[in-house]
Amino acid sequence: MKFQKSPGTQDILPGAVERWQYVEGKARDICRRFNFREIRTPMFESTELFQRGVGETTDIVEKEMYTFTDRGDRSLTLRPEGTAGVVRGYVENKLFGEPDLTKLYYIGPMFRYERAQAGRYRQFHQFGVEAIGAVDAALDAEVIALGYTFYTEVGLKGVRVELNSVGTPAVRAAFRERLLAFLEPKRELLCKDCQSRMERNPLRVLDCKTDQAHFTDAPSILDSLDEECRIHFEKVQACLTDMDIPYEINHRLVRGLDYYTHTAFEFKAEGIGAIDTIGGGGRYNGLVADIGGPDQPGVGFGIGLERTVLLLEHQQTELPELHGIDVYLVALGEAADREVSKVIYQLRTRGIRAERDYQSRKMKAQLKSADRLGAKFTAILGDDELARGEIALKEMATGDQRMVAISVLADELSK
Repeated sequence: MKFQKSPGTQDILPGAVERWQYVEGKARDICRRFNFREIRTPMFESTELFQRGVGETTDIVEKEMYTFTDRGDRSLTLRPEGTAGVVRGYVENKLFGEPDLTKLYYIGPMFRYERAQAGRYRQFHQFGVEAIGAVDAALDAEVIALGYTFYTEVGLKGVRVELNSVGTPAVRAAFRERLLAFLEPKRELLCKDCQSRMERNPLRVLDCKTDQAHFTDAPSILDSLDEECRIHFEKVQACLTDMDIPYEINHRLVRGLDYYTHTAFEFKAEGIGAIDTIGGGGRYNGLVADIGGPDQPGVGFGIGLERTVLLLEHQQTELPELHGIDVYLVALGEAADREVSKVIYQLRTRGIRAERDYQSRKMKAQLKSADRLGAKFTAILGDDELARGEIALKEMATGDQRMVAISVLADELSK
């Protein structure tokens, strides 16, 4: 029987995985600089957590969750996004008891039953941040700046920020009536999903990718903002302007999750088919209380790593040297072979990337292997050289070769 990976999943193979490691490393480094600390949450949680946290009228909850009943007759769901689990961890572990703002980040797989296409998988990976405990609009701008810095520093070009305010529940209730009055005459022109959303959550209609042509003249929620929401939104824009982060206002941007309040934003870039959203987030001031914690405000984002890697490939971004080894050791003779086993271990413990042959191949074949592995140097040891305590060190780029004492090989390579 021949086994294959499940639809919507992928194998990330050696040669490609180094690009992922580079991207993830950038994310961790930037979070360190912004003083965000890593949190790791379970890959499955109570189904009710996502129903309550993400929203029962969202596509994620209605159509896309991988839900199962375990042997204890509990309904569990593979996490479809990161925020609900992080907030649950924040509440359960009483991180709200810390005197300072809680700033967390995560990197890991998520699961949604979606139609597989370029940049979209059923198992996908997200890098996300959550800052919980402050209402300051400058924190919204910091979170957006962190995401923008990530895209910039991994080397992507043409990334832009789209920004909106979705107000408070009271603002949305007032806007709902205006929006329904606009949508009702168009009801029969809209897709079935939009017709259903009109009854339950009309703001979600604006998130539909199919019917955007019908929303050109839709009313703007920005015209319904109260004074508090307007001041908050203006400060976010002012902070982004001060940081020279380019953004555009998109009054139809609502995001696909129900927990957002005030700021909503997306990172956009062209180059992966019909999908141009590569990340997004917003403020969620009521979510912590909804999940059973104290009424603490929060703001965060989720960035799709598949889409980031695809864009790096599409833009043919030059990345730092991700492959190759420092030295390939060639052993000629039985005594030399034993010595190489010891020497290669010593090199590796010194932080030097080293490899050797284990297939008893001729010297020519070993040198070809060194070339394929991108070795910067080869170190050739025969029984005669071993008797003198020396090894031949060859620089692959120039062909220069010299004898060095085995005892100082690690020092020479470190230089």
